[in-house]
Amino acid sequence: MAERHTTGQETEGAVRGAPGTRGEGPAGVEEGVHEGVDEAVARAWEELVATARRTVADGLVVGTSGNVSVRVGDTVLVTPTGVPYDRLTPADVTGVDLTGRQVIGTLVPTSELPLHLAVHRTTDARAVVHTHAVHATAVSTLVDVLPAIHYMTAALGGPVRVARYAAYGTRELAENTLRALDGRTGCLMRNHGTLTHGATLDQAYDRTAQLEWMCRVWLTASSIPGLTPTLLTREQLTEAGERLRGYGQ
Repeated sequence: MAERHTTGQETEGAVRGAPGTRGEGPAGVEEGVHEGVDEAVARAWEELVATARRTVADGLVVGTSGNVSVRVGDTVLVTPTGVPYDRLTPADVTGVDLTGRQVIGTLVPTSELPLHLAVHRTTDARAVVHTHAVHATAVSTLVDVLPAIHYMTAALGGPVRVARYAAYGTRELAENTLRALDGRTGCLMRNHGTLTHGATLDQAYDRTAQLEWMCRVWLTASSIPGLTPTLLTREQLTEAGERLRGYGQ
């Protein structure tokens, strides 16, 4: 969601006065924006914005729905709330520490900040992608676990669970999602969307796209009257997982 959200730990001083934030006064907005923002952060922000724009281009979100984060050291860069991704610039870099205190930028972070921070604190994720993908959201309303329709299920750690519904932006939603992610790198969120994580933004995004594709395949196959899709067994998924570990360059 794109609604305004604060963590409760942010104060105006923390947002306005932290290192690397925009300065106020005659010096102008741009003058102080990169103080304390090193090259790694600037590069990560560029990749984050590109990933966020890709979610729109590929139809995984509409408008400013969905959100993306990437971790650089102990700082988590996140998409800001309510700002169209095509308007984001290098001057809009937005970052928080692992407690949710804003340390970079003046734009308010995504309303789903508790969700992103929970994943970054609890898993080995360096990047998180959350979308409202159509087919995945539809599946989230029908089942508790995405049926094993394709061997790429193994690439996400096994059958993909559906996190129980909770209001967006809440600690309850973050907790429900973490339970669904146990042993997995992706999950569906009931009546909401998807969340995947990875070692890089590219990996997290690829997992999101793969999850949406599998949901579309299952919906398509299960829509044929009188026929039931063939599903993979646990043994077949285990074999696929072993083969996938050696896949690629």
